[in-house]
Amino acid sequence: MQVSAKMVNELRQQTGAGIMDCKRALQETEGDVPKAVTFLREKGMASAGKKAGRIAAEGTVESYIHMGGKIGVLLEVNCETDFVARGDDFKGFCREIAMQIAATNPTYLHQEDVPEKTLSEERQIYRRQAEESGKPENFWDKIAEGRIKKYFAEVCLMDQPYVREQKMSVEKLRQELVSKIGENVNVRRFARFELGEGIEKKKDDLAAEVAAALKQSAS
Repeated sequence: MQVSAKMVNELRQQTGAGIMDCKRALQETEGDVPKAVTFLREKGMASAGKKAGRIAAEGTVESYIHMGGKIGVLLEVNCETDFVARGDDFKGFCREIAMQIAATNPTYLHQEDVPEKTLSEERQIYRRQAEESGKPENFWDKIAEGRIKKYFAEVCLMDQPYVREQKMSVEKLRQELVSKIGENVNVRRFARFELGEGIEKKKDDLAAEVAAALKQSAS
């Protein structure tokens, strides 16, 4: 059956599992959300799920300035209690996510935030590329969907590979924090500013410099 972004988001909120895991669970259970929750728990994909449904209204607005004032980020991250918001683990997570945004310049927070029109256009482009690749027709849709997944990992913050550990996604980093502190944590919104953005000037790849600096500090 067709699984909608709304269904996936609902399951994510209940379980804290990854988007692709939620989508698979809904497909396996024919869209039955309670059964999908059980499916994820049985597969060990909902380790943070017991906390995901709890309200997170505390937290902080983190700020990060890089490159001598050339890139700035504002980020809201929520947790359940002010006690956790003041803790080093939560503060460290917020700092890391702000630096991630500075380095990678994501456009959206989650997959479901990508406008359907934009997603449809991307899908059409990838399908045409698949058609022109010389691959058999029965592979075209699969190739297009694979490229859509890579697109999400580029433009959606929570799907991006964590800059300091490329094998881990930002969403996985969030889940690890939830498991560690015992509270629900949500990255709610962000804004990124780059000096001179939108003004014609010599092109400097500031984001690449930020990413390189973060990787170097991690080594």
